[in-house]
Amino acid sequence: MKAKKNGQKIYTLEDLTDKYIGKKGTHNREKFEYELKADIIGDIIKRTRLEKNLTQEQLGDLIGVQKAQISKIENNTKDVRFSTILRVFEALKATVNLSIVFDNHRKFKIA
Repeated sequence: MKAKKNGQKIYTLEDLTDKYIGKKGTHNREKFEYELKADIIGDIIKRTRLEKNLTQEQLGDLIGVQKAQISKIENNTKDVRFSTILRVFEALKATVNLSIVFDNHRKFKIA
């Protein structure tokens, strides 16, 4: 709990996530954060595809996969190869910047 307002307790999103999902570093929290990131990527792909007036089938044709694969990516219903995700972003004319930070604070950036 961070504060009180008008006598009511106010909780941060972090507080609630810790309470209901688990603290950072726990298996449940790691799984939750992984799935959340995958959902966000799928949503970004879907919104961009729609902005470019492409159907799932057309996007699939651009990268050599079936419509069902694009649907699975957008809805996070299946683990997908990273190379497929990169091909989708390339077909959507996106620039991908990747930053990886390890526990020992080593950083790698790929642009």
